[in-house]
Amino acid sequence: QVQLVESGGGSVQAGGSLRLACVASGSTSHMAWFRQTPGKEREAVAAVSTGVGPNTYYDASVEGRFTISQDNAKNTAYLQMNSLEPEDTAMYYCAARGVGPWCPWSPGMYNYWGQGTQVTVSS
Repeated sequence: QVQLVESGGGSVQAGGSLRLACVASGSTSHMAWFRQTPGKEREAVAAVSTGVGPNTYYDASVEGRFTISQDNAKNTAYLQMNSLEPEDTAMYYCAARGVGPWCPWSPGMYNYWGQGTQVTVSS
């Protein structure tokens, strides 16, 4: 069982930046960041695969502003968030899974989840 611990959330003004980190207690093959606001479904914002590449994926709403990266030696994934907007306000969750078929955008594809870290962007 892999445990994920997120950190780095907080409150910033629009246009600001935050960097989220997710530390895994074991090795993983695919990691992603999801976000969720009250009353809405959890949505994927970025994902990374440690396969040949590695390969990264971004939701259109964050592409060009967010960057996902992974440090395999530290079993850690990061989400650098720049040019933050009030619409980015949400609880952000780290997700991970091991080897196998993978769809970056489907929450059901991930075996492990963190507890979440709140990001609040004020206008």
